[in-house]
Amino acid sequence: MPFVELDTNLPANRVPAGLEKRLCAASAAILGKPEDRMNVTVRPGLAMAVSGSAEPCAQLLVSSIGVVGTAEDNRGHSARLFEFLTKELGLGQERIIIRFFPLEPWQIGKNGTVVTFL
Repeated sequence: MPFVELDTNLPANRVPAGLEKRLCAASAAILGKPEDRMNVTVRPGLAMAVSGSAEPCAQLLVSSIGVVGTAEDNRGHSARLFEFLTKELGLGQERIIIRFFPLEPWQIGKNGTVVTFL
């Protein structure tokens, strides 16, 4: 059950309509997971800075079991996610940060809920 969260300081009216559905489909294809198991959140209009600049930017967090975590996997995922995001958001790669967070199987609780241990 991958989680994909896109945060951006772009105002909502500059985020393409239906982006969450296209990001869901693209992420499923990139990660090799079924689309009906994906969870996608898009949050526009946030106060954000990347590399010390508040110019338009975005941060993508990808959390999943078994498909993120190795440098080799993440290089391939990053290239395809950057291609998608630069096209959809009109931002250069230097204004986009992609973070991968591998989930361990023991973090999944009953009924598919994710259990976080701090």
